[in-house]
Amino acid sequence: QLQLVQSGGGLVQPGGSLRLSCVGSGFTFKTTAMNWHRQAPGKGFEWVATIGSLGIFTNYAPSVKGRFTISRDDAKNTLYLQMNSLEADDTAVYYCTKDVAGRERGQGTQVTVSS
Repeated sequence: QLQLVQSGGGLVQPGGSLRLSCVGSGFTFKTTAMNWHRQAPGKGFEWVATIGSLGIFTNYAPSVKGRFTISRDDAKNTLYLQMNSLEADDTAVYYCTKDVAGRERGQGTQVTVSS
């Protein structure tokens, strides 16, 4: 049974940093490309970043490129999202996802950027 269990998130001031984590189980994590998505209040479900299997490639939405870093530790079946220089517009519920469409997702983690 697929499980994606997230941790991290919270309240941070503009310009601050947070790291999200996601532990996957029930599938072969190391051979699976993984993603982060987010959904801000009143807005649609938005793709944030993708990392290929074995970390061979990464790709980012223009809105986060240069500020966010997606990474993985296959020995721990864990996906990460390091978020730096956070802005108010980054406020959202963040999801780790197994597919690009985001249908298979974790429970979600609230990130709030506010002074």
